[in-house]
Amino acid sequence: MTADPLPSTDPLHAHGADTRGVVPGNVRHPPWLLISAAALAIAILLVGAVGASIDHGWQFGVERQIMLWTRHGTMHGAAIGPAWLKAAMIDITALGGVTVLTLVTVIVALFLALRQLWLTMLLGLGGTISGAIAVAVAKSLVARPRPDVVDHLVQVSSASFPSGHATSSAIVYLTLAALVMQIVPGRVVRGYIIVVAALIVGAIGCSRVYLGVHWPSDVLIGWSFGALWALMWWGIGASIRIRRAGQSVLKSSQS
Repeated sequence: MTADPLPSTDPLHAHGADTRGVVPGNVRHPPWLLISAAALAIAILLVGAVGASIDHGWQFGVERQIMLWTRHGTMHGAAIGPAWLKAAMIDITALGGVTVLTLVTVIVALFLALRQLWLTMLLGLGGTISGAIAVAVAKSLVARPRPDVVDHLVQVSSASFPSGHATSSAIVYLTLAALVMQIVPGRVVRGYIIVVAALIVGAIGCSRVYLGVHWPSDVLIGWSFGALWALMWWGIGASIRIRRAGQSVLKSSQS
C-alpha cells in the first residue's frame, strides 16, 4: 500500500507521485532489467579496466608477497599447512573445473525439469552457458601469463586472467543459487542456499592461489564478475516472473 501524504505543507507543492510522503511503487520495487543491465555493464568495465592495466604491465606488489607466504617465503618452498591441506585444496579446486561445473548444471537442470520448473531451468542454463562463453572471451583478450613466483601444485595450460575456476564457479553456483532462491519459500532456506554457494566459491578461489596457479587479482576479479553475472540473471528472472504474472512492477507493489 502507498503511504498517505503527510499533512504538513510541502515546500515544493508537488502533486501525484511526487507528493510529500508518497513512495511510488517503482521505488519500492526497482526495475529488475535495469539492475541486470547495470550489473552486466559493471562486470564488463571491471574486467576491461583491470585487464587493460595488466596488459600494460601493472602488477600488485602484495600479490607476490601473498604467493610467497603460501610457500614459507621461498619460491620452491613447501606449501604451508599440514600435509592433508594440499590434497584438500586439490579436491576443492576440482569443484570449479569444467567437468564438475557441467555436472552440477546438468543435475540441477534435470531436477528442475522433473519438477516442471521450466522457467527456472531455462534461466539457469542461459546464465551458466552464456557465462562460460564470457569467461573464454575474457581469457583470450587479456592472455595474462600464469604466475611464476612459486611452484605450481597442479598442471595448467590456459591464460591466467581472470581465474577460470573462480569466475566459472561464481557464475554457476551463485547464478543457480540466485535463481533457485526466487522459487523456494522461507528466509532460512534461501539464506542457507546462498551462504553454501558463496562458501564453495570462496574456497575454490582460495585454492587457486594456494596451488600457485593464479595471482590473487585473477581470483578477486573472477569472484566480482561471477557475482555481478549472478545478479544480472537474478534481475532477468525477477522481471520475467513479474511480467508472466500479468502485473507491472507498480501493480505488484500495490497488491
